[in-house]
Amino acid sequence: MSLSRIQSLRLAAVLEDCSDQLDILGHTLTVQISKERDDAATQEKARLTKLRRDCQYILQHVSWLHVELEERQSLSSLLQVVEEEEQKKKAEDMRREARSELVQIKETLQRQKEQLQQKNEKLEDMSQLAKDLCHQLNELTSKMAHKKKLEERNIELQLQQTQWESSQAEKLLDDKLELLQRQLKEERRVHEESDKFLQNQRELQQQLQQWQQCTKQMLQEKEQQLNNVRCKRTVNLDRLVEMKRKFREMEQVVMEDREEHERLLQQQAEARAATKVQAWWRGCMVRRGLGSFKKAEEKKKGKKKKEGKKKK
Repeated sequence: MSLSRIQSLRLAAVLEDCSDQLDILGHTLTVQISKERDDAATQEKARLTKLRRDCQYILQHVSWLHVELEERQSLSSLLQVVEEEEQKKKAEDMRREARSELVQIKETLQRQKEQLQQKNEKLEDMSQLAKDLCHQLNELTSKMAHKKKLEERNIELQLQQTQWESSQAEKLLDDKLELLQRQLKEERRVHEESDKFLQNQRELQQQLQQWQQCTKQMLQEKEQQLNNVRCKRTVNLDRLVEMKRKFREMEQVVMEDREEHERLLQQQAEARAATKVQAWWRGCMVRRGLGSFKKAEEKKKGKKKKEGKKKK
């Protein structure tokens, strides 16, 4: 963005005033930070320190812009800083989103691990319950063996009933065990899918890094092209200034030649006019016999009179 010399000077004056004010503000913040020495004012001191860094950052860019305005009459550094800040903001937003997604994934995995641990604990409880039931079954069998001598019939009936109950209990336990095994397989499958998802996230991070590198390289190439265009523009401006200077010199020489020619023409016209005036004046003097022409005429008349007397 090119500016005129007057606009550049005005902006440079404003930026110089801003630089002075920022410098004063930086010194003021330094004094305030040095005064904050209590532990209770740590947060305020950190805020003042951040504010001083921001002032120094702004002061640096204002100084660069002031130098550029004085030397090139341009605001390209300001535009470049704005573009860099926008790119940094976009990159920071992308990193923040990526971090939030990673945190969500970690929380999801942690919940899944906790659920899997709870189910493993339930499975252990069920296994312990099956062992207890087997132990109880053994006790019942021993009791039935002791009672066989007293009541064989009752023992046989009780034995049949107990066997039936035991078979039902075993069947129920087998069903529960099968259900738990299916749940365990399902949890393993979910765990494998989670691992695959994490692996895909790592690949996406690698692709993101590659894209960032490509974008950075493209930005460098565009910046190099912009610098080449600026160099060519500077060379063309120098040539234009030189051609303007030569044109002004040639125009001045032409004007001087024209003035000299007009002056010579005027002198020649004045000389011709003076010659005509002198010729007219001599004619008048001769015809009227004035001045030196009068004396010559009187001498001629005197000679004629003397010659006339002699003849008489």
